[in-house]
Amino acid sequence: MSKTARSLARELDPFISPFRIDGGHKFHLKSHKTKVKGGLDKEEGEAIIEQNRKRLADFQEKLYAQDRWSVLVLLQGMDASGKDSAIKSIFEGVNPQGCEVTSFKQPTSKELDHDFMWRSAIALPERGRIGIFNRSYYEECLVTRVHPEILKAEKLPPRLVTKTIWRERFEDISAFERYLTRNGTVILKFFLNISKEEQRERFLDRLEQPAKNWKFSMGDVTERAKWQRYQAVYQDIVRHTSTPFAPWYVVPADHKWFARVVIGSTIVAALESLDLHFPRVDRASLDEFKAVRKALENEGKGGKKG
Repeated sequence: MSKTARSLARELDPFISPFRIDGGHKFHLKSHKTKVKGGLDKEEGEAIIEQNRKRLADFQEKLYAQDRWSVLVLLQGMDASGKDSAIKSIFEGVNPQGCEVTSFKQPTSKELDHDFMWRSAIALPERGRIGIFNRSYYEECLVTRVHPEILKAEKLPPRLVTKTIWRERFEDISAFERYLTRNGTVILKFFLNISKEEQRERFLDRLEQPAKNWKFSMGDVTERAKWQRYQAVYQDIVRHTSTPFAPWYVVPADHKWFARVVIGSTIVAALESLDLHFPRVDRASLDEFKAVRKALENEGKGGKKG
C-alpha cells in the first residue's frame, strides 16, 4: 500500500472499523446504536461526503479503465432507513456507464421458477463496474422468513423445506460470496440500522409532504407491526453471513448524513486498497500515437493553407 493510500485509510478508518462485522465476535444488534454521529457535526459530515464523492468518481474511472475488479454494494434496511437517498447522494457525479443500480421487488413468476439466487446472479456487475443492489438476495432469508407464504410460492419440493432451510441458505450465500470474491468481485454489505422512532418520524414526513406521498403505502405500516421479528431475523443474518471476505457494516442510520459518511468512506477505502490505475500503454502504441499526432498536426496545417 502506498503512503497516500495508508494516509487515506487512517483518515477514513474511524468511520469504518467501528461498524465492521466480520464474524470474529458474537453479534448483538441491540448493542449497535442507531444515533451515532462519530464525533462529527452535520457540517463536518457533509464535507467528508463531498470529498468521498470526488474520490469515488476518480476511483470508478480507474476501475472501469483497468477492467479487472468489480464491486458489489448491497444495501439492506427497514423501510425508510435511507437506502434510496444514500445511493443518490453517495454516487452523485459517478459516471453512469460504470455503475448500475438494481432494486429487488416482489419476485415475478419467471423468477419464482428459478432458484432463489438466480435473479441476483444475472444482475451482478461486470468487471470494471460497480453494481448496487437496493435490497438483495438477503431478502430470501428475511421477508421470506417473516412471511412463510412467500416461501410456499417458491415452488420448492416439499421435502426440501425443512427446519434447517435458513441455515442452509446462509451457507449457500456465504459460499456464493466466497466464489465471487475469488473471482475479483469486492462485496460491501451495509445494513442501515434505524430506530423504530426514527422510522415513525420519516413515515409522518412522507405523509405530510405531498412530494413524498408516493413513497408511502399501508404495507409499510403492516410491516412495521412486525418490527421485533425483523430485528431478530436481521441479527441472525448478520451473525451467520459475516465473514472476513464479505463482512457486514452495521450503519447507524438515524442521521442520514452520518450513514452516508460511513457507506461512502467504506466504498472509497475498499477501492483504494485495490491499487487501481489506468492501463499503461506499450511502446508500439506510443509510436503509433506519435504517427497519428503528426498526421493530425499536418492536417491542421493543410487546413490553414486552404
